[in-house]
Amino acid sequence: MGSSQGSTLSADVMSLVDTLPVLAKTLIAGGAAGAIAKTAVAPLERIKILLQTRTNDFRTLGVSQSLKKVLQFDGPLGFYKGNGASVIRIIPYAALHYMTYEVYRDWILEKNLPLGSGPIVDLVAGSAAGGTAVLCTYPLDLARTKLAYQVSDTRQSLRGGANGFYRQPTYSGIKEVLTMAYKEGGPRGLYRGIGPTLIGILPYAGLKFYIYEELKRHVPEEHQNSVRMHLPCGALAGLFGQTITYPLDVVRRQMQVENLQPMTSEGNNKRYKNTFDGLNTIVRTQGWRQLFAGLSINYIKIVPSVAIGFTVYESMKSWMRIPPRERSKPA
Repeated sequence: MGSSQGSTLSADVMSLVDTLPVLAKTLIAGGAAGAIAKTAVAPLERIKILLQTRTNDFRTLGVSQSLKKVLQFDGPLGFYKGNGASVIRIIPYAALHYMTYEVYRDWILEKNLPLGSGPIVDLVAGSAAGGTAVLCTYPLDLARTKLAYQVSDTRQSLRGGANGFYRQPTYSGIKEVLTMAYKEGGPRGLYRGIGPTLIGILPYAGLKFYIYEELKRHVPEEHQNSVRMHLPCGALAGLFGQTITYPLDVVRRQMQVENLQPMTSEGNNKRYKNTFDGLNTIVRTQGWRQLFAGLSINYIKIVPSVAIGFTVYESMKSWMRIPPRERSKPA
């Protein structure tokens, strides 16, 4: 009887899913892909942010030592500090990213724009989709970074001791981060660091889809829906795309946490006027190696993250019976 009820429920769910428009299905598939992939690598993402922002007591540590220190001061849940904001952000971000990629790609092909029908279409559509998703969800990324930047000594807190790691302000949650950011800088405060984010996401998102689709093109038709195909293609796509744009990600993170760092000699927290000033200043004052701080852990993170994201997305599309789109032809 239990099996019969389960089958009926499953049939009802699929019946409901079948009534949804294709774009709604794509949004759901993209959101699920983003949430699962982001949560799977949350501990590595937290360490990467601490290394990128030169957080106190993490500046000279490696990946394994940083993991131990977070465990020591924040406990096991410390690995997921900021992940709530990250998941809340990544669901609409990934949903919009994958959905708008499909929309832009179809639009380009329908309009017969002078881009051909090869992988260049995936590059342009992916870049436009990445920019769209970032603009719609950036304040949540800002909140995630500020929350992940904070490290509190839970052992001292239990003893009533003071936390000597960071100056105020400290944040209790997403709402407080966004409220304080708005009070400090208005709408612009919610988009601090958006410049390097957009400059970085446009080539990264485009390259990610371009490389993924280009690799898929060389996979035999009968293996197109195989998990063994999605995982390595997604991993390589993320690896190459992230390496090229990583320094911009470092600038973005440092701009996002400026108000949590000590005052400059001019009496303010603003260190960088814009993206290129940030790149130049980091190289001059922190050394060019800082532009790649956390890159090793990003390699460890990005491989499973993008691989899981593409795999879940393709699996969800198959489960929700989304019609296969036209495959790009070689240029």
